[in-house]
Amino acid sequence: MMKDIGCRACRAGTKLDFEFTMAFQPILDLTDRSVWAYEALVRGPNGEPAGTILDRVTEETRYQFDQAARVKAIELAGRLFARDSGTRLSINFMPNAVYEPNACIRASLEAARRVDFAHRRIMFEFTEQERFHDTAHVKRIVAAYRKQGFLTALDDFGAGFAGLSLLANFRPDLIKIDMDLLRGLDTDAGRHAIVSGVVAIARALDVTVLAEGVETAGELDALRDLGITLVQGYHFAKPLLEALPPVVGFAPMAAARAA
Repeated sequence: MMKDIGCRACRAGTKLDFEFTMAFQPILDLTDRSVWAYEALVRGPNGEPAGTILDRVTEETRYQFDQAARVKAIELAGRLFARDSGTRLSINFMPNAVYEPNACIRASLEAARRVDFAHRRIMFEFTEQERFHDTAHVKRIVAAYRKQGFLTALDDFGAGFAGLSLLANFRPDLIKIDMDLLRGLDTDAGRHAIVSGVVAIARALDVTVLAEGVETAGELDALRDLGITLVQGYHFAKPLLEALPPVVGFAPMAAARAA
């Protein structure tokens, strides 16, 4: 039934009855103090929080929204990112909205070609807070995306359902440790031990760890001590609507292309 809904929506090109856009937040590489990627975050057209948009997504429009969000992020990246930059674009997607991986990725590939944005610079994030209808299907999605040359990341690791089980099943390129696990990492021995364990498991599986939601210098120092080099959070920059926020103390991205 879900597959039929998605295929009909793809053929019909149904439009959403609300508008949205994207804000961008940098993901930083501590090894060379550079911007490794920008994550595209859903916002209302006037900067309204993501929840005000996501609350309007229904079972019937989930496929259309997921497709439209990917295309919006890629089109904005094509306008904002420098053509000669290797900086990546990170896009959140809804696994339950993907009916056939290779068919459902066509609009994203076409958008990347249209704006001359190399698709190998794109990373797709899926969250462990979303209950998957079919774990085997999600595993096929991750495998198909990686075969296409995309990076994949498990978002909010440690905050949702069966995180270690999902990591074992999907083996994404990256996991993003949830901000709640990082809060007070430098002063909370229990949290430090848990994050240290996650890092050890990820290394054994050859999965890169990214720490999201970093807010203090103390948390950053603790992450460095644990060997985590990819970080994201308000300590560095807040998301900026349809623009790339500057990051103090990090190598600037090459000049953005004119709109």
